[in-house]
Amino acid sequence: MNGSRRSLAVLIGSIVILAAALTWAGGWALPVVIGAILVMVMGHEFGHYITAKRAGLQVTDFFVGFGPVVWSTTRGETRYGVRALWLGGYVKVPGMTWTDQVDPSLEARTYRQASYPKKVLFASAGSLMHGVMALLLAWASLTLVGVPSSSHIGVAAFTPWQGHALNAAQLAGIKVGDRIVSIDGTPITNATTLVSLVHDHTGTPIVVVVERDGRTLTLHATPVDGRTLRVNGQKLTTGSAPEGYLGIELVAQSVRSSPLAAIPQSFSNVGHMFTTSIAAIGHVFSPAQFSSLFHQVASPSAANNPRTQLTRPQSIVGVVRIAVQSSRAGVGVLLEILMAVNVFVGVFNMLPMLPLDGGYVAVATYERLRSRKRSYHANVNKLLPVVYAFVTVLLVLFATTLYLDIAHPIVDPFH
Repeated sequence: MNGSRRSLAVLIGSIVILAAALTWAGGWALPVVIGAILVMVMGHEFGHYITAKRAGLQVTDFFVGFGPVVWSTTRGETRYGVRALWLGGYVKVPGMTWTDQVDPSLEARTYRQASYPKKVLFASAGSLMHGVMALLLAWASLTLVGVPSSSHIGVAAFTPWQGHALNAAQLAGIKVGDRIVSIDGTPITNATTLVSLVHDHTGTPIVVVVERDGRTLTLHATPVDGRTLRVNGQKLTTGSAPEGYLGIELVAQSVRSSPLAAIPQSFSNVGHMFTTSIAAIGHVFSPAQFSSLFHQVASPSAANNPRTQLTRPQSIVGVVRIAVQSSRAGVGVLLEILMAVNVFVGVFNMLPMLPLDGGYVAVATYERLRSRKRSYHANVNKLLPVVYAFVTVLLVLFATTLYLDIAHPIVDPFH
């Protein structure tokens, strides 16, 4: 086994061990969420990579992570590999500025020599990939998990009655997960109709049609007068009139969309998140938000206030925690969180500020506008004070949110 294969084997073994350790520490959701975020990062970089290749630009490096090289291999003119610190990834294309030193023989294939449309596409490709990934997540959620529908009423759990081994629903053969289709021939399209029919048939057998695992079953149940029943020491009802109960807790069941119907709905969901993300970015960079963050850092009581936490931006630590917690509410909620992260990162990355991709689009656009009469090359060095100021703001935002997410984590909203 040569050195490259040995390094690859060690890398794969380390990933397996790390995944097992994360699963042991935080359950299946933790390695899944971390893996999903890594896929997002590399999906972003793949967007830059594939557009650069298609545009005929030279791509010298495509790496996962930063720092020392753990494993690498060269295919053609590009070196692919993994570095030690998995805090992102990068694709290297020579000539990102006019001051970069490039071999004259390769100058024609640099970023700076590319046409304006190719520059914009290359710089925007990472954010476009976030949009693609968000659409795929939305489509998967709609077709594989579905969306809760108020017209599909299901059985979430059974209510135990004191002094009864089984309640009326259990005696009838109803099971958790069943969808109540009809009662005595009346279609059940909302919870109110179901409750009303059961209440009105105290002591009278009713025909309950349920859907279970794709099959329709006809069952017979007899609602029991709530005045004769106790739950946790309390009567279910104390009124003068009888009210029937089956002993079930109701839930709006999810309805899956067909693969074709899910396509326009996916675009609609992502579009809504797009507008929400724009508003969220404006909120994050507002003076009021920074003032609130500084106040929370200085005041633990403010940091632990649920109302303050509701609008607090989160670091990557907080995002991972919330995503893991969301898995307890169902796979659909987890997919929605990951979709929102993709959209937010994609929009944020297109802000017209270096070193973000949107900054390169802005510079290329400025050069294009100035080059109508003669070729114009922007001096990015003149923008360095603005870049440094923007990066400083990002570092302050990163440091404060990271501290708060570690020292004063947001209360689990899915508990």
